[in-house]
Amino acid sequence: MKYEWRKQEKELYGVKTKAVLVDVPKQKFITIKGKGNPNEEDFSNRISALYLVAYGIKMLFKKAALNNEINDFTVFPLEGLWQKGDRVEFDKNDLSYILMIKQPTLITEEIYYQALEIVKQKKPNDLYEEIAFKEFEEEKAIQILHLGSFDDEPQSFEKMDKLATELQLKRTSNVHLEIYLTNKNRTSEEKQKTILRYSVK
Repeated sequence: MKYEWRKQEKELYGVKTKAVLVDVPKQKFITIKGKGNPNEEDFSNRISALYLVAYGIKMLFKKAALNNEINDFTVFPLEGLWQKGDRVEFDKNDLSYILMIKQPTLITEEIYYQALEIVKQKKPNDLYEEIAFKEFEEEKAIQILHLGSFDDEPQSFEKMDKLATELQLKRTSNVHLEIYLTNKNRTSEEKQKTILRYSVK
């Protein structure tokens, strides 16, 4: 059976344009850190390196048939944890981020390292040294599906903030998560779909 995140994890990914409170379970990711304007080449290079490793993990898992029930999986969408700079005026050059691709629970750190070594040999890239396998603890969060340009995200954050106020919850930090359900290079700006999420308590 092939594990498909769109079908098996609808609570996290089948989001509507209405802000909702969700319980996010413990999750595994491969990650890479970065800083600066996401329109720059360095940002794209980090995404490329991360995807090469993600597909390397998928191929290794599929080839090895490590599980009797699940023998393949759909690679999860790209995610990004974003933090603004300290300046009052927003400047994309001041952004700090962690790009991430979620891994199925069946993927272990050992499988990750095996796949990484294979990918290093087939498609060398210095950025592999900055990729890490990490596990994030479960949390409560508010999320929403944002449609359209990234520049219009403040409108969706207003809806999220309103729900947080109604539920008497507060953000745990100024960091927020973006999950990219569409590829901006292949999708017109008005049709882009992005899940926005931040942790609350």
